[in-house]
Amino acid sequence: MKKAIFVLFLLFSAAIVSQAGEENTVEVKDEIVEVSCGQCQFGLEGSGCSLAVKVNGTAYYADGSSMDDHGDAHGVDGMCSTIRKAKVTGSVKKDRFQIADIELLDTEE
Repeated sequence: MKKAIFVLFLLFSAAIVSQAGEENTVEVKDEIVEVSCGQCQFGLEGSGCSLAVKVNGTAYYADGSSMDDHGDAHGVDGMCSTIRKAKVTGSVKKDRFQIADIELLDTEE
């Protein structure tokens, strides 16, 4: 009987942990968001320059693309110098934005 209760407890605990992780997932599809250097423009903690995406007002470091994929990061319209707009598809998982697709939009003249 004790073993059965213990197994039920483990299953219940695993279900709660699994649901908690799902609540933190944010998905976007072809949404226009801000992209830039997480440290230089969004004030995220870290060392060095890394691509970040701002979704629903919150900035996340991004995986699946890098600042170097989008030109000179330190140029006039580079990610360290300005905040750009991009159409993205992806999701936030474990406090990082997982990019499935990104299209950097032209800078406004």
